[in-house]
Amino acid sequence: MKYDLHIHSMYSKDSFLRPEIILKVAKKKGLDGIAITDHNTIKGAVAARKINYDRNFTVITGAEIKTEFGDVVGIFLQEEVKSRLFAEVIEEIKGQGGYAVLAHPYRQYPEPERLVNKVDLIEAFNARSKKLHNDQSYDLALRNHKPFTAGSDAHLSFEIGRGCISINGNIHDYSSVREMSGKASNYYLVHGFSVMMEQIKRLGH
Repeated sequence: MKYDLHIHSMYSKDSFLRPEIILKVAKKKGLDGIAITDHNTIKGAVAARKINYDRNFTVITGAEIKTEFGDVVGIFLQEEVKSRLFAEVIEEIKGQGGYAVLAHPYRQYPEPERLVNKVDLIEAFNARSKKLHNDQSYDLALRNHKPFTAGSDAHLSFEIGRGCISINGNIHDYSSVREMSGKASNYYLVHGFSVMMEQIKRLGH
């Protein structure tokens, strides 16, 4: 079973992807499930779950929360995460039965080694991160015996599926993660598009 666990929809400030398009593209690319992890909200995932009538396709409710240290992805969420302080965000995520993921650790965290034991999972591959940073993230997971995730960090439709994990068994059981796969996006190109989309949205308000 193949999952992309980091996707952004139109409910993020820097994406125009509609939930129905995300579902269509993900299924076309052969994925068995996705996590929609919009910036600071679960709205995109909630919207996608409402229109997903395919029992063989899983939509995981998630959000990418900006904290004082860096972004934390929460997956399997039941409600919005209200805090923006790292320790409280972790507590909120776990308090509602979710998993806390240290997102793209070496892209923004000054010292991810200090925080690794606070989270449940490490994002060991992010398609928007540089190879060096992904290699460091994977090594961080291995050194600390932490389960890992992978995701495209898609803000554009062609990015969906560029970072995935394969799981044998239940998606909730990360001991069954078999492997991860991915193809890095052009870092400067995709981030340039995100900045442009954010500016367009800002001008439209």
